[in-house]
Amino acid sequence: MTGDSRRRHSSQIVDGIPKAPARAMLRAVGFGDADFAKPQVGIASTWSQVTPCNMHIDGLAKEAASGVDAAGGKALIFNTITISDGIANGNEAMKYSLVSREVIADSVETVAGCQGFDGLIAIGGCDKNMPGCLMALARLNRPAVFVYGGTIRPGRNHTDIISVFEAVGAHARGSMSDADVAEVERTAIPGPGSCGGMYTANTMASAIEALGMSLPGSSAQDAISDSKRDDCRRAGAAVLELLERDIKPLDIMTREAFENAITVTIALGGSTNAVLHLMAMANTAGVPLSLDDFTRIGQRTPVLADLRPSGRYMMSELVEIGGIQPLMKRLLAAGLLHGDCLTVTGRSLAENLADVADYPPGQDIVQPLDRPIKADSHLRILRGNLAPEGAVAKITGKEGLRFSGTARVFDSETECMQRILDGTVQAGEVLVIRYEGPKGGPGMQEMLSPTSAIMGRGLGQDVALITDGRFSGGSHGFVVGHITPEAMEGGPIALVETGDRISIDAERDEIVLHVSDEELQRRRAAWTPPPPRYRRGVLAKYAHSVSSASEGAVTDRFD
Repeated sequence: MTGDSRRRHSSQIVDGIPKAPARAMLRAVGFGDADFAKPQVGIASTWSQVTPCNMHIDGLAKEAASGVDAAGGKALIFNTITISDGIANGNEAMKYSLVSREVIADSVETVAGCQGFDGLIAIGGCDKNMPGCLMALARLNRPAVFVYGGTIRPGRNHTDIISVFEAVGAHARGSMSDADVAEVERTAIPGPGSCGGMYTANTMASAIEALGMSLPGSSAQDAISDSKRDDCRRAGAAVLELLERDIKPLDIMTREAFENAITVTIALGGSTNAVLHLMAMANTAGVPLSLDDFTRIGQRTPVLADLRPSGRYMMSELVEIGGIQPLMKRLLAAGLLHGDCLTVTGRSLAENLADVADYPPGQDIVQPLDRPIKADSHLRILRGNLAPEGAVAKITGKEGLRFSGTARVFDSETECMQRILDGTVQAGEVLVIRYEGPKGGPGMQEMLSPTSAIMGRGLGQDVALITDGRFSGGSHGFVVGHITPEAMEGGPIALVETGDRISIDAERDEIVLHVSDEELQRRRAAWTPPPPRYRRGVLAKYAHSVSSASEGAVTDRFD
């Protein structure tokens, strides 16, 4: 066993006579004498049979391990959890979704910290395991690469999981039969990979690549493809190079790198969840980032990609024309990206993009900078007497830029969903779903079921929905989430009554409850918080420790 400088952590685990017990354990899992002198690279696999997003990642983890071993390291694969938003959405189970991000971060940190890995590869394929993995890599700050599991292919007739959710609303409207819904259900999800539009998974994969923590191209590859398998093997070699050069995540995850991630997210028309997750990742990395940064960057960044849910195309079609690298090169040339940011290649972002070819002529998925889909950001940070600490809206302009209507208040997502499907909800209403925030839910349920039901019933232009919960990347329509302070903490959303007038203005970035200050003071004096929904278990622990959504809803912030 040598004093290899790359073995900063593993040498403490396996070197010397006192560590014979540890070596004995490792021999049983496949170590030979020579392996103890190699840098150890832990591969965090999010493989699971519970979701198509991750069902193939065991194979990708093995490819990454082969890349590590071929480059002179010793790979060890371990698992962390994942859950399926697509399965859990619309019921109490969804409360575990955002919680899982924290469990994943904790578990990856725990295994790597205990086992003494010198470097890490994390492979994620669904919404929460990607930011969860990045949070763990930032905490550990050991040379590391993130690999995206890849996007799913379209289903029959250009369908995807959102097609199924919207079919439920169309059925309630009477425009789809039982047989029609069954056909969409059977054919929309053809195999492995993350949900096919610019929903949260593809948004976060793109943001992480722009951040510099994935190899170029990793975010835009089909899940089942030679390019994705090669991406994994190259990640194995890249970690050994990072170890050689002592380049660590916090060298890469800088303030400027997060600004790059925000810029690319906006240009792609990405999910509102990117605000929550990028805030959490930055918080973990010790990088100051606020909601105002999204507004500032959004004022100069156009939406360029015509991708679902608001657009026409799927991620697999963006893959076919070159992914996000040509888009990033355009943004860099326009002065919208920080080109000197370090990446996991060991080179700068500008160096990575130097030889990237532009998109092929005739494509209309990504628009030129002088003809954007929207001249500024679709991610709007709204404030007003209803959200004094901020709220996040996804307004592309297709649903309009202003909405004013009469409040219909619900104290749970489930109750709202029932009233949409049974026809109670009418045009001109602002649906208010509260007590679904980080503490109140707990866990910030995504409102994919009600937003999809609204679209399916043909009310997408006529109904707004606001909540202290959050939205799926697949949600579209006039929707505002992350309202803070949340209802459980006595935020103004707790004081809204059915019949109140609410106005939302995505140009002035305002959300206003048209009730006098005196009346709000009267209501506040009469308000008492409801009892916690959970008193034991992981949801109770989460509610006790979680921060505000405006701070990323993290659970390890104690300052």
